[in-house]
Amino acid sequence: MTKQFKGTGTAIVTPFHKEGNIDFASFEKLIEYQIRGGVDYIVFLGTTGEAVTLSHDERNAVIEFAVDTVDRRVPVVVGVGGNNTREVAGTLSGMSFDGIDGVLSVSPYYNKPQPKGIFYHYREIGNICPVPVIMYNVPGRTSSNIDAETTLRIAEEVPNVVAVKEASKDLEQCARIIKDKPDHFLVISGTDELTLPFMALGGDGVISVIANAFPAEFSKMVRLCLANKYPEAREIHLGLLDIVQAIYADGSPSGIKAVLHMKGLCKNALRLPLVKVNKALANQMAAILESM
Repeated sequence: MTKQFKGTGTAIVTPFHKEGNIDFASFEKLIEYQIRGGVDYIVFLGTTGEAVTLSHDERNAVIEFAVDTVDRRVPVVVGVGGNNTREVAGTLSGMSFDGIDGVLSVSPYYNKPQPKGIFYHYREIGNICPVPVIMYNVPGRTSSNIDAETTLRIAEEVPNVVAVKEASKDLEQCARIIKDKPDHFLVISGTDELTLPFMALGGDGVISVIANAFPAEFSKMVRLCLANKYPEAREIHLGLLDIVQAIYADGSPSGIKAVLHMKGLCKNALRLPLVKVNKALANQMAAILESM
């Protein structure tokens, strides 16, 4: 059940037209680019996909389009999360999961629950969701860290929560989870620039933003890490480091959409409150891409 989430998952953007509606032609092109690039699965409707700016109908349209376009060639993961446990559970219970292989569910944000509340939140989600759940710890966005002890308790006591996407940037915390987790539970990097050291600790892969633009290179690096070929993986890691750092300098997904536009994969269009990266950074990104 967990093998399908090993390796590289792309946290894919949602392309928009300049007018703001979803650009499904670019979406198809980007999905095909990921699959040709060798990624292991694709995550739709995450933070990078600007899911919080989409209407209910638009989210359903994205899911239907994703399932039809991917056509079982790689696993499909859909973001379903929030800070109201009852609402998240209701959304999951009302969804069709045809063609969906997993759910990525962010830890409750803003209301800063206690560890016990986080445990009960994921227990309820895990019990109601018919497909495997990947929990998502991203303190920089939620203002609440899922500590190692809570993650390990969920891993032991909630069988349908099969992995954690760890974006705490705390390698000591990640190491503690990797050391003490049950065998079936995956620990997945949520930070592109730390993926190589994370995997050297024994991590199982990454859900990546930069893979939108460099799926072949980044997934190759992850496969080399899984094969313990770290000198070769390090070359790719260092070769991508400048562009990885640049895409986060003015916020994400603003940075990755700028790069995708430069590569001709989608328009540089976002929904408010997100805006394009500043001109100086865009010029810096262009120079990095040219040097690569």
